[in-house]
Amino acid sequence: MDYKMALAFALPIGLGIAAFGSAIALGKAVAAAMEATGRQPEAATKILINMATGCAFIEALTIYALVFVFGVAGKI
Repeated sequence: MDYKMALAFALPIGLGIAAFGSAIALGKAVAAAMEATGRQPEAATKILINMATGCAFIEALTIYALVFVFGVAGKI
């Protein structure tokens, strides 16, 4: 098996792992934000802003993985 075939198998698997990790992280972030809002409803705005910022960074990492996969797959 040459490296092109190994990349053809490894790239989608790696992207799937990155997407799964992103889904887990987003779920935990939103759950923690909802719990914090339930404990301190007066701080809901600050919690929402911090959660949205964190979710944007998590999603950005997944998009970087997708762009990397497309970039490497284009060279196969």
